[in-house]
Order: sequence, then C-alpha cells, then structure tokens
Amino acid sequence: MVPVVRDGVPTPVPAPTSLEHAPVIVRDAVPADAAACAAIYAPYVRDTTITFEETPPSVEEMAGRMARAARQWAWLVAEVDGEVLGYAYAGRFKERVAFRWSSETSIYLAPDARGKGLGRVLYTALLDRLTERGYRRAVAVITQPNETSMAMHRSFGFTQVGLLPSIGFKHGAWRDVAWLVRSLGEGPVPGLTPDEPR
Repeated sequence: MVPVVRDGVPTPVPAPTSLEHAPVIVRDAVPADAAACAAIYAPYVRDTTITFEETPPSVEEMAGRMARAARQWAWLVAEVDGEVLGYAYAGRFKERVAFRWSSETSIYLAPDARGKGLGRVLYTALLDRLTERGYRRAVAVITQPNETSMAMHRSFGFTQVGLLPSIGFKHGAWRDVAWLVRSLGEGPVPGLTPDEPR
C-alpha cells in the first residue's frame, strides 16, 4: 500500500507493483516541489504535443500554478526515495459560475516513471481528493493521438464525449483534441442542488 499524505495524515492506497521495492509517497505539493515539477513538465512542452504550451514555465511560474490549484482543487506529487517523479493536479474547467462543480485534470510523469503504475496511484489520489472536496465531474482534455493516456482515462471510467478537430497548431501541424468526462462521487443528481465545493 502507498501512503497518501494529507495534512500529515497517511491514508493507504494500492501500490504500483513494479515500484514495490521502493516506498512511494503521494502527498500535497509544497513550494519546494516547484523545481521538480517544472523539470518534469519541460520536455512535454518542448518535445511533444501533449500540452499546447510552447515555452516551459519557470520555477516561479510553476510555484504560482501549484499554489492556485491547491487552494481550490488539488496538486499532488508522487515521491520515491525523496525524489518527485510525477504530479497530478486539477483546475477550473470553465470560468462561468455554473461550471464550478466540474474540474479539469492533468497528470505528468518523469520519463523513467512511466509504465510502472505510478500514474494510476497519483490519479486515484487526485480523483479521491476532488470527490472529497465536493466536485461532481472531472474533465480530461487529451491531444490526439495518445492511446496511452486515452486507455488510462478509460480505465478510470472516463468516457469520450467529443473531439475538436484541428483545434491547435503545434510542431508544424494541426492537432485534434479529445474531451473525456467522468462523474465524481454520486455525480450530478437531477433536481438536487449540490453542496458547494470546498
């Protein structure tokens, strides 16, 4: 089992089998994690179309993003032997107030952490945290093609609800983006006004 640490209190979640030789800790990010998160993210920005950013954010910018996400949604890191190997976070889905029970989720792993189950541990913790905070929908936005991410999201119960063709231009070509969604907790209940996210 992997301890998910929140406010200093560990809660076990299933461990990724290929990382059982080393303890894995999933915890809330702290400002000191900004450099590691920026370093993990930078190759995705420079070398892939997974993100539509084109300039890697500075450590200072990353720290600001982490703080904003943690206040209202969540920003979690996975640590192995004292090294941050991945992070998952959520943020605002859309600006309009009626969207406030929905959040957009993202996850990024260091290259040597991929394919070992770490992403599943992180995403499980993230979705659990969003549920605890009262969110009712999680939305994933995935540049195509990316079958690895699509398969992982489907395994978590996400369903593709749309495809935006040629919606972004990066690395010399137009890119399609898939929209996926899943319910959190009891999800939307017709006729019932939900409690505010907290």
